[in-house]
Amino acid sequence: MVKRSARFVCQNCGASTARWAGRCDGCGEWNTIVEEVDGLATGSGGVGAGPRATSGRRGRVFPLVSLEGDAKEAPRIVSGMAELDRVTGGGFVRGSAILVGGDPGIGKSTLLIQAAAILAKRGHSVVYVSGEEAIGQVRLRAERLGLSGAPVKLAAETSVEDILATLSAGPPPALVVIDSIQTLWTELADSAPGTVTQVRTAVQALIRYSKATGATVVLVGHVTKDGQIAGPRVVEHMVDAVLYFEGDGAHQYRLLRSVKNRFGATDEIGVFEMTSLGLQEVSNPSELFLGDRDGRSPGAAVFAGMEGSRPLLVEIQALVAPTSLGTPRRSVVGWDGSRLSMILAVLEAHCGLRFGQHDVYLNVAGGMRIQEPAADLAVAAALVSSLSGVPLAIDSVYFGEVGLSGAIRPVPRADQRLKEAERLGFRGAVLPAGGSSDGASRTACGLELSEIDVLAGLVARIASRSDGTVKSIREAGRRDR
Repeated sequence: MVKRSARFVCQNCGASTARWAGRCDGCGEWNTIVEEVDGLATGSGGVGAGPRATSGRRGRVFPLVSLEGDAKEAPRIVSGMAELDRVTGGGFVRGSAILVGGDPGIGKSTLLIQAAAILAKRGHSVVYVSGEEAIGQVRLRAERLGLSGAPVKLAAETSVEDILATLSAGPPPALVVIDSIQTLWTELADSAPGTVTQVRTAVQALIRYSKATGATVVLVGHVTKDGQIAGPRVVEHMVDAVLYFEGDGAHQYRLLRSVKNRFGATDEIGVFEMTSLGLQEVSNPSELFLGDRDGRSPGAAVFAGMEGSRPLLVEIQALVAPTSLGTPRRSVVGWDGSRLSMILAVLEAHCGLRFGQHDVYLNVAGGMRIQEPAADLAVAAALVSSLSGVPLAIDSVYFGEVGLSGAIRPVPRADQRLKEAERLGFRGAVLPAGGSSDGASRTACGLELSEIDVLAGLVARIASRSDGTVKSIREAGRRDR
């Protein structure tokens, strides 16, 4: 007889307690603890079953090997979408499990059905299981995208046992897409679909099938209001790769970002454009994020950044305006608000500028989100330019990390940043003295390099572009006091 034990599980973080409480001790959220009955201790066996309870069983002895040996490259299935293959590390690895998360309506299903159709047309067996939409709805999307002729095997099902039984009835497919994991349920857990126990158990069963058969399983996951994939964080540890599909509803551009990949580099991005015919790949995202720029407007600086192994040029826009409020406003889109506060503090403490009577607005053009500290110098340049009203050189790029002492610290891979800037027609670059923190020497290029070691040197450089002096820029911050 199956022994089932009741426990109380937080639906936000997955913490388990012996009794109910109004507030979770793990994450601090209120009213998220739900009673669940866990029957995983005695599964019925098979591909989708949980581990059996074998009390008194002695462990088997397995061989131990050395680190030295033949290491073969993992076999991959090239999807045919260059941006998707870049993020996954060269294609889907056979027998791997991939978790794709993103906001509702961002285009996760569109991306995966396009990839599934391309693989199916290349002769691979592809199964697309939808737990959110009916078969007719998926067919309408495929028809709208011009993919209705692709030999993709389609199903609408939410039972994990039925899905695994269907997949096991024939030869294992090359790719299985599950949309989405929060809609699945399994008989091994007596709780509602979408709960922590159901999500964890369903993912475990699908991963076990993937490893046993060599099929690549792609799981679509919902995200919370904080942008994290809903469900227990243990799911992200169970899968082989975690991809986030990001984008702004006001822009047609989408970013596919890798935050975990056991078979490739992390922090890689793929850039897509949402059109009436689906997602189109953007081969040159630097031109996309730069757009049309006006060299006569102050407060705009071009940042030469890195996303994974890809150099990327992005325009950073700043607006510093006088305020009548007692507490100035600080608004940031696409960057870390805490880091903006640090840059403002360093400018005030070491450069003599005053932002206490000004509202500060910072925006990364194109809906891009920057997480690299190398953007500090470009942000500081945009802020000083907006405060003083002095436009920056339209043909220069900026990169460098700003320390609390006002020193400009070198950043890695300066060579790649400079080569990308030169390729796009830029003529100058403002960078830290020393250039790169990884020891790589900068190759000869056609750019005019301006090395600075302290943030005050940047202020002096911007002041040299106007008829005023550094003192006049400092006075601009006090003009409205």
